[in-house]
Amino acid sequence: MPKLKTKSGVKKRFKLTATGLLKHGVAGKRHRLLHHNGKYIRQNRGTKVLAKSDTAAVKAWAPYGLN
Repeated sequence: MPKLKTKSGVKKRFKLTATGLLKHGVAGKRHRLLHHNGKYIRQNRGTKVLAKSDTAAVKAWAPYGLN
């Protein structure tokens, strides 16, 4: 069997935590921030944990795990 390739977008956008959850950056923080209030910007600072329903699909795109 040949080796499976990891989706290049998944390599760039997700990291695994020590417990196996997936971290991702928050959307909506690149431009047009004048239209968002301060609470939105503060709450979406940093990274979030991916929802359980989406985790299975992303892990399938990274067959050998993520660094």
